[in-house]
Amino acid sequence: MTDPLSGALPPEARDLIATAHAMADAARAAILPHFRHAQLAADDKGVGRFDPVTEADRAAEAAMRAVLAARRPDDAILGEEDVAKPGTTGLTWVIDPIDGTRAFISGTPTWGVLIALSDAQGPRYGIIDQPYIGERFEGGFGLARLTGPRGERPLATRATAGLAAATLFTTFPEVGTPAERAGFETVRDRVKLTRYGMDCYAYALLAAGHVDLVIEAGLASYDISAPIAVIEAAGGVVTDWKGRPVHQGGRALAAANPVLHAAALALLRDVPDA
Repeated sequence: MTDPLSGALPPEARDLIATAHAMADAARAAILPHFRHAQLAADDKGVGRFDPVTEADRAAEAAMRAVLAARRPDDAILGEEDVAKPGTTGLTWVIDPIDGTRAFISGTPTWGVLIALSDAQGPRYGIIDQPYIGERFEGGFGLARLTGPRGERPLATRATAGLAAATLFTTFPEVGTPAERAGFETVRDRVKLTRYGMDCYAYALLAAGHVDLVIEAGLASYDISAPIAVIEAAGGVVTDWKGRPVHQGGRALAAANPVLHAAALALLRDVPDA
């Protein structure tokens, strides 16, 4: 595969991709010393369900913001752990330093670093990075690839043609509100296999052609922007439960192909708004 930094892409795209990779590298360096560390503490920032944040979350976001301050100071930033920063270029970096902090503090390697570059229309490029495994999924600017311990390969979603043959993921079995959970269950009851608890790694597996659907609710922009870019670059479809853009967050339906997306959407589109 052609290296995007070799000159095959316009200079602006090469700079943006190089910046995203520098951010992902900085986040890896900030996070890994804390993973599976016996003394790692987690604060609860939520109301109701436990919503942890750790020193690793904060350090990773600070490291990525430092990269942007040095390389792209005029771009806007929307991150989970710090205040939004305005910009003047029309581009916004949407970042989640650890998507899946509950998995992180539990020692499971299904969390990830999410980096998206967005404009007014939505994500243009994204990275889903799993530092412990060493896998990096990226999509946008004509790229769709995975790099990791086994080398590099293209990303491509599956051609599964019907729900009865599909594998479905979501992070929490309860999904969201009672109505949202009921909507999810209408799809769950029609697929071949349902699995839970993978956070952003489920979206990466969809882009890599291993699963077919991810359905979630209650997402923020930083939860879904990078997965949108990666999955769409790999040939998949990501919308809300009514078929509209979902880069601002909310209910997400990610599908490996338009046929599966339409089948799941037909079951979800009438779920009442929360």
